[in-house]
Amino acid sequence: MPVRLSDFPRIRYGMPGNAACPGCPEAMGLRYVKMALGDNAVLVMPAGCSSVIQGYEPKSGINFPIMNIVFASAASLASGMKAAFESQGKDVNVVVWAGDGGTGDIGFQALSGAAERNDDIIYICVDNEAYMNTGIQRSSLTPAGAWTTTTWTGKKEYKKNLPMIMIAHDVPYVATASVGYPQDFIDKLRNASLIRGFKYIHLLAPCPVGWKFDPRYTAKIGQLAVQTGLWPLFEYMNGKLKISPFSRLYRRPERKVPIMEYIKLQGRFANLAKDPEKIKILEKEIERQWEWIEILEKATNNKK
Repeated sequence: MPVRLSDFPRIRYGMPGNAACPGCPEAMGLRYVKMALGDNAVLVMPAGCSSVIQGYEPKSGINFPIMNIVFASAASLASGMKAAFESQGKDVNVVVWAGDGGTGDIGFQALSGAAERNDDIIYICVDNEAYMNTGIQRSSLTPAGAWTTTTWTGKKEYKKNLPMIMIAHDVPYVATASVGYPQDFIDKLRNASLIRGFKYIHLLAPCPVGWKFDPRYTAKIGQLAVQTGLWPLFEYMNGKLKISPFSRLYRRPERKVPIMEYIKLQGRFANLAKDPEKIKILEKEIERQWEWIEILEKATNNKK
């Protein structure tokens, strides 16, 4: 049965007085994690915007028990924490909440190790597509064509396809989500919490500051990323890939929302918006992603 946000109690999932920017997607996403997992969750949080939101003191900005850790070690700490809880006979959801830099770059070795060991943790990559907390520098997950302070004319390389890399680790659960579709994210968190072993969720988190858009559009941009096909929503569970309902509406060839609707709201794509030829960079990225997804969808669902 689909999740309805109106069914949740009206309680504080985020504490008052935190340091989040207006329209912050990470504050939104953390509320959804709390809605999905309730009190049976502990967060492991490396350096990043969310560390600033929660103020480096337990429960000062977020209604969670939190362990702060350096960039490179979040997955390692989470693995050890889960083992400690198990030794005490406690079944607790240990959740890593890390940005794209702390996941795809600096923290990748620990992430890959935890996945290879199939450690029983939930790892959420909160992807705002750059190092926002340190000055909006590019990461390996910054999309092609996007402005950052270290890619003034637009990033030349394509975005690292981290969800597919995690599927290649042969873990039991991998999913993509967007803050623009909270019900979908909450459903996937709950599914992940029921599975033993390593679970990975890649959450799109549009950043008003780094992406240069009006803070009131955070959820809208999270939705447009899905509707244009640039951010496919899917769930890989028990060896089978399933395209999520919100993305099925916009998959090839039925996709009807042009990529311009997404990029025109964001200052980081100003160079692309001025040149129709450059828009083909993102159009090609859409096709590359969907080709991989459809190959896996066909291969995994035709297995006997």
